[in-house]
Amino acid sequence: MWTSLQAAHEPTFLRSSRCGSRSRFWTLAVGAAVGIFLLGFLIGWMSKPWDQLPAMGSNEKTKKSFMMEMKAENIKQFLYNFTRRPHLAGTQENLRLAEQIQAQWKEFGLDSVQLAPYEVLLSYPNGTNPNYISIIDEQGHEIFNTSLFEPPPPGYEDIQDIVPPYNSFSAQGTPEGDLVYVNYGSIEDFHRLEREMGINCSGKIVIARYGKIFRGNKVRNAEQAGAKGVILYSDPADSCAPGVDPYPQGWNLPGGGAQRGNVIFLNGAGDALTPGYPAKDYTYRYDDSEVVGILKIPVHPIGYHDAEQLLRDMGGPAPPDDSWKGNLSVPYNIGPGFKGTASKRKVKMHIHSFKKMAKIYNVIGTLRGATEPDRYVILGGHRDSWVFGGIDPQSGAAVVHEIVRSFGKLKQQGWRPRRTVIFASWDAEEFGLIGSTEWAEEHVKILQERGVAYINADSSIEGNYTLRVECTPLMYSLVYNLTKEISSPDKGFEGKSLYESWYEKSPSTEHKDVPSIGKLGSGNDFEVFFQRLGVASGRARYTKNWKVDRYSSYPVYHSVYETYEIVERFYDPTFKNHLAVAQVRGGLVFEMADSLVIPFDCRDYAKALKSYIQVINNMTLKHQTALATYSISLDPLFSAANNFSKAADDFHQRLLKLDTNNPIAVRSLNDQLMFLERAFIDPLGLPDRPFYRHIIFAPNSHNKYAGVSFPGIYDAMFDIASKADQRKAWREVKRQISIAAFTVAAAAETLKETA
Repeated sequence: MWTSLQAAHEPTFLRSSRCGSRSRFWTLAVGAAVGIFLLGFLIGWMSKPWDQLPAMGSNEKTKKSFMMEMKAENIKQFLYNFTRRPHLAGTQENLRLAEQIQAQWKEFGLDSVQLAPYEVLLSYPNGTNPNYISIIDEQGHEIFNTSLFEPPPPGYEDIQDIVPPYNSFSAQGTPEGDLVYVNYGSIEDFHRLEREMGINCSGKIVIARYGKIFRGNKVRNAEQAGAKGVILYSDPADSCAPGVDPYPQGWNLPGGGAQRGNVIFLNGAGDALTPGYPAKDYTYRYDDSEVVGILKIPVHPIGYHDAEQLLRDMGGPAPPDDSWKGNLSVPYNIGPGFKGTASKRKVKMHIHSFKKMAKIYNVIGTLRGATEPDRYVILGGHRDSWVFGGIDPQSGAAVVHEIVRSFGKLKQQGWRPRRTVIFASWDAEEFGLIGSTEWAEEHVKILQERGVAYINADSSIEGNYTLRVECTPLMYSLVYNLTKEISSPDKGFEGKSLYESWYEKSPSTEHKDVPSIGKLGSGNDFEVFFQRLGVASGRARYTKNWKVDRYSSYPVYHSVYETYEIVERFYDPTFKNHLAVAQVRGGLVFEMADSLVIPFDCRDYAKALKSYIQVINNMTLKHQTALATYSISLDPLFSAANNFSKAADDFHQRLLKLDTNNPIAVRSLNDQLMFLERAFIDPLGLPDRPFYRHIIFAPNSHNKYAGVSFPGIYDAMFDIASKADQRKAWREVKRQISIAAFTVAAAAETLKETA
C-alpha cells in the first residue's frame, strides 16, 4: 500500500507543469475569471460561522449521493456472510475471510488492497487437555466439574472449530485452595475486603463476576492481592435483561454461556514480545519471562449455572451490602471456603492453555486522494471474533464493507476524495488490539506526519435504543452537524433527525442543549492512534438505554450465542440502526477526507479542557490542607486553559478570513488543525504506562474500558490518603499538574498564526 501511496504523492502543480504553454494560458485566463467571481462571493459569506460556509465544506451533492448509496439490505447480507464460520485470530478460517474481504474491496474499486501480516504471540486452550474448575473433597476427589463447552445454538450443532470458553493469556496451572467471592474484582472491592472486612485473599482462589471494569483489571487486582487463581462468571444481574428469555427464545445469555476474552495487561504495547515495534521477521523479541503485562495466575470463565454450584455453600461473612449481590439463588457469602458439611472442600483449577506464535493478517485498502494524497483519513474495525461474532465484530465489519462499496461506487463515477482514505480490517483485536497496533507501529513515522483522523468501526450495535459516541472534542461539532442530516431510525421519531432522537434519549450532563458524547478510553483499535500517536479519533454505535438496562454490555457478549440470528431477530430486524451507524461512520470519513478545511473545531477542545480541569478541581476540594502544606495549586493549569481558549478563538477568526484560493494558506491552516491533537502527546508517556502518551485522555488505570481526563493527575490523586509517603505522593500530584499545564500551554502555541 505504502508504495502505491507514495507514488501517488506527486503534487498537483508538478503534474500540471507538463501541459503546454497554450494550456497554461487558458488555465490562467479561466482562473482569473473564477477569481473575480469568488471575490464577490467571498464578501457575501465571510462573516458566517465556518460550518455554514459551503466553500469550506465537502461537496454536498456528492456527499448526499454517498449517504444514499448505503443500503440496509447490503449490510444485512454482509453480516450473514461474515458469520457462517468462527474467525478466531491465527486460524485458517480468519485468513480465508481476510482474503475474501481483500478480493471484494478490489472489486468495489479501491486503488489498492493488501494483506499486512505479522508474527505475534497468541494464546489458545489445549485441544486434548481441556480447562475446567472442580470442587474436590478432603481426599482430592472431584465432586463437581464445570462445563467444558457451551451448548451450541440451534443450527450450529455441526460447526467445527468452536473454541471453548477460555481467557487468553491466562497462566497455566492447577492451583487449589479456599474460594473467596470478590464481587466485581474492582480495586475498591479489594480495598473493602482488606480494609473493612479483614479478609486476606493471599493464597486463595477468587471468584468475580463480569461487569463494571475490564476483565484484565480484575485479574491484576487479584494477583496484587495475592490470589493464586481467578474464576470469572457472568451473573444474571449483569448479563441478563429483566423479563427476557435466554437465547434462542430471547436475547439473554443462557446459563451455560460464558464470556471469552483476553486478560493481558500491556497498556497499549500490542504484541507482547515486540512492545513499541512491529512484529516483523527482523524484530527483536523478548522472552515470555521478560514480558511484564502477562499476568502470572490462571484464569477461567464459566457460566452462571456452574457459578451457582460454586457459590451456593460459601461460608464466611455475608456480603457487605446489596451491591455485592447478584441474581443467583445463593447468599453471596464472601468466604473464604465453604460452610457446614462442605467446609473441608476446596476449589481446584485445571488450566492448560498455552501461548504460541501465530501469523495474523490485516487487510489494508486505499482510495487515493485527488488533491492531498499525503493526508490520510482512516476507517478501521477488526475482523477476528471469538466464535461467530454476530455483534462483535461482524456487525461493524459489515458496515465497513458497505462504506467501502459506497466509496467505490463514487470512484467508478469519476470522483475522488480530496485526501486519501485508508480502510482497515484489523486482526487479533480480541487478543489485545494487536493487529492495529502492529500496523501503526510499522508506519508510525508516516502516520505521525500524515494522519488526519481515525474512525473506529467495531460493533455497530450493542442495543437498539439510541446513538452512542465517544470522540476527541475536535469532532464534537462535526458529529452534531452530521447527525442533523441523518434520519433517525427510532420508532416515534419518523421524519426527524438522528440528532433529535439522540438528544432526547441521551442529553449531555456536561454541556447544554446537546447530546452526550463520551471520552475515549481503550479496549478497541483506536487506542494506538489516539492514545499513543495523537491522531484525532472517534467511534459511534447504537446502544441500549443505560439508565434503565443495568446489565453490562449486551448479554451474549463474547459467547457462542453471538449469531446472525440474534441480530436479525432481536436487535435490528430492519437493519436500520446498522444503516444509521454506517451513515455516521461513513459521513465522518467523507467530511474529513473531502472538506477543503478539515472540519475540526478547536473551540470545543477549549471548552472541554475547562470542564476537565473543573473535575480535577473538585477532586482536590477535600484535600485543601494537603494542598497548602505542599504548596500545590491548579492556577497554572487554569491559566493555561484560558490561554488555550483565547488561542482557539483567534484561530477561528483567522479561519473565517481564510483565502480559500490560496492553497498554501489552506494547507498551513489544515496542518495546524491536524497537528493539534498531536500537541497533547508527551513522548515520555504516563507514569508506568509509556505507550499511553496523551496528557488529556487515557484509559482509567483501574478500568481499561473507561476514559479519564488529565490521567496523570487523576492517577496521582487516586486513593492518595492511603499512600504511606504523603510527601512523595503529593509531590507527584504537583509534578503531574506541571506537566499538564505545560502541555496545554504548548498546544495553545500551535494554534497561533505562523510567522
